[in-house]
Parts: sequence; C-alpha cells; structure tokens
Amino acid sequence: MTSWLDVPDDHPFGIDTLPYGIFSTAEQPDRRRVGVRIGDHVLDASAVAALGGDPGDGPHLAAAWANPSLNAFIALGRPAWTIARDWLTEILTDDVHRAGVEPHLLSLDRVTLHLPIEVADYVDFYASEHHARNVGQIFRPDNPALPPNWKHLPIGYHGRAGTVVVSGTDVVRPSGQRKAPQDAAPVFGPSIRLDIEAELGYVVGGATTIGSRVSVDEAADHLFGVVILNDWSARDIQAWEYVPLGPFLGKSFATSISAWVTPLDALRDARISLPGQADPPVLPYLEGDAFGLDVHVEVSLNGTVVSRPEHAGMYWSPAQMLAHLTVNGASVRDGDLFGSGTISGPTRDSRGSLLELTWNGTEPLALADGSTRGFLEDGDTVTMTAWAPGPRGSRIGLGQVTGTIVPTAP
Repeated sequence: MTSWLDVPDDHPFGIDTLPYGIFSTAEQPDRRRVGVRIGDHVLDASAVAALGGDPGDGPHLAAAWANPSLNAFIALGRPAWTIARDWLTEILTDDVHRAGVEPHLLSLDRVTLHLPIEVADYVDFYASEHHARNVGQIFRPDNPALPPNWKHLPIGYHGRAGTVVVSGTDVVRPSGQRKAPQDAAPVFGPSIRLDIEAELGYVVGGATTIGSRVSVDEAADHLFGVVILNDWSARDIQAWEYVPLGPFLGKSFATSISAWVTPLDALRDARISLPGQADPPVLPYLEGDAFGLDVHVEVSLNGTVVSRPEHAGMYWSPAQMLAHLTVNGASVRDGDLFGSGTISGPTRDSRGSLLELTWNGTEPLALADGSTRGFLEDGDTVTMTAWAPGPRGSRIGLGQVTGTIVPTAP
C-alpha cells in the first residue's frame, strides 16, 4: 500500500504508521488541534474531516480533532478509532482525494508539537524481569533479587499526571532529601544521582465506572496507542524515601513522552507471545490475550548510543497491566497513561537505565566526546527512539522523546 504523497517505502512514518499528535503553527500559535503524521508532513485532521468527508455518523470526528488534546477523540472509543484510521488510510492512498487533502498537509518544520493528551491519571509499572533482577542485585545483594510477589502480579505505583511533559521540554534537576548509608542524618539539596528509564507508555480510552473491571481480553479495546516514555528518576532521593510506600519525589518531578501517539492498530504486526509465565502460573484474572510487543528502543546520551533495550523481553503484557490496574474496581478515564517500567535485557548494552548501565555508578559509561558518566550532569541531553516491524517489511516509527537537564531551580 502506498500513498499518493510519495513517501519512501522505508520511511518510519509511512502509510502503515499514521500516528496522532497535537500541533499549532506560527500563524495560529494559540490554535492547537489534532494532526496525523505522514512522511515529513502533518495532516490537519479536523480541517480535512470538516470538508464533508467525515466518515462517522455526523461531524463527531471533525469536532473531536479540533480539540487541543487527543482526549475527545480517545473518548469516542474503539469503533471510532478503527473507522478514523481506515478513513485516513483511504484519503491518503486514493488519488481521488488528493485535491481536497493536499492543501491541509503542512511540512513538519512548519508546526510546533505539544503534549498530545491531557493526562488523566498516570501509573508506572515494573514489568521487566531483567530490570527488576538488576535493581535487586544492586540494592539488596544479600537477598533474593526479585520480591516474592513479582511473578504473581504486575507491580506498579501511581505517579503524578501534572508533570508529564512533551518531548523537548527541559528537565530541572530536582532537589530533595538524600541520605547515603554511611551518613548520620539526611541532607537537603539537588539530586546527584539523576537517572533515566527507557519505557513505553500506553494511552487508555473507553472510560469505565468505579467498581467495574477491564479483563485481559477486553484490554485491547481500551488501549488507544503507545508513546515512548522516559521516567526520569532521582535515585538518591528515591532510595531514602521509598520505604515503606514506594517512589514519590524521586519520580514525580518529570516524566517525558513522545509527541506522537502510535495507534495500537499500527502495531498489529509487532504483536508477539510473552517470554513465558508458566512458573508460577498467573491467577485466572491475568489469563487471556496477554500479547507482547516487538518494539526496538535506542537510548542516546549527548549523541552517543548507550543502550538498545528490547521490549519483546518484557515479562508482563500491557493487557495484564491494565487488567491488574482495574481488578480492584478502580476506574479508568480517557487519557489515562501507564508506563511499562524500565525496558532492560540480559546484556549490558540492553539495559534501560543508567543505574544498571553503570551498576550504580561504579562502572561509568564512556561517551564519544571522551567524558564519562555514572549519572546525569547538567546540560546532558537524553534521546530515546523506537520502532516496530510493520506489514510488508515496513517499519513503524514511534518517534522520539528527548530532554535536557538544566540546573536546579533557585
């Protein structure tokens, strides 16, 4: 399948990708609306739908796409998501639509991208066994690497929705209490062990009521799309605060996500089986269509590639994470976001955090400029990219998420 826009076959944003984002232009900086990326262009989705070609029952897509976030579109639910994607594919491949659509295609360099969703709630999971084992070995060397509950349920914590930011937003080095094991008392100041976590984030739609559940088999109807997510982490603040209630200020200062949300429908060819959950077997509510995703992630620090984590190795499925999130009757809202947890593999070059890559700072990374890093310094820029296999040998691009560390606020 090809587009009349003449996008190269190997372009990560070809006709098989069609991610959604929010954009504005220099001419109308205050008018934010939904855009769809195709090649190096952004389609003004609401403008095209308003021409009279809206495929839905009435103008609901045109109205939803005129909003300054994806939430109104996400709230329309799975049937509308499928109809919209089929329609976008048609108008970008059938030449009969070209005259009407082409005036609403903007060059990527003409637009400013914004946070794609108004985040309703944010939850972060801990779904990589390799990451969990590495963290256990670093912090609990005399105890079992995995907590006793780890293979029985997807462990997670509730984060701060208000500090989720779009790619390109600077990250202010956080301050807080920290106390090394040898210190007599805690001190207050900027984090000196600032870290990254390479993750995927899942955007949720199809709001539910309190007291209801989303099963594993129903999860795909609620999983709208995927973003790349960097869960910035202040390890020294986190280490002092996390017992007994878990992460708090060490995580809540910033979470960066990519500007483009890749629809779950674009990742059909990337669905794979999980590595295996036979021992111990999961409880019945975690059984079902627990698919994994074959997504390849790359992490760069100041231009040096430091890691290539593979999401295919994750122990827990996004469908199981959503099922567990709701099994107690917790509702989901349109625009909810949950993170996969750090994606890490069995080798050093597949670890998704500096904590693991440098083994808590004891084995610093060498960068291309001759410098070394245990943890992040002011001025450092971290960029994560990702792609997945698509139909007919194509690549589905997930874009990038990038952020630069700036000094602690005065």
